[in-house]
Amino acid sequence: MLNKFALEKEFKLKGIRSSGSGGQHVNKVATKVELSFDIMESFVLSEDQKGLIQVKLVNRLTKNSVLLLQCGESRSQLKNKGIVIKRAFSILEGALKIQTKRKPTKIPRAVIRKRLKNKKINADRKINRRKPKID
Repeated sequence: MLNKFALEKEFKLKGIRSSGSGGQHVNKVATKVELSFDIMESFVLSEDQKGLIQVKLVNRLTKNSVLLLQCGESRSQLKNKGIVIKRAFSILEGALKIQTKRKPTKIPRAVIRKRLKNKKINADRKINRRKPKID
């Protein structure tokens, strides 16, 4: 479906400094990784795939149709690169997946009978809980 090797070459990866506490190490090293992928400039994706991605990922894309992802889970930049690339592939594959239409099925007669029987039993049970009528 997707040529991952060619698509990975189109990803732009940038190392940025992580936020939060962590001492001097955080202030010196850019371990957080930011991935940007311009969907409209991609040579790997077809026009149909680009349109489908734009429709399905409308809330995740910038105005210029750029997918931005960040990962700062690990203290290693290499691990963060791997994580963010996997995340990008899963997002793109999910957007390109076409869902099959659901075929409506008929409820079997036995199921309907069983439901009505249980309703009748429950109704009788509640009738028996009432106070007796004294005339």
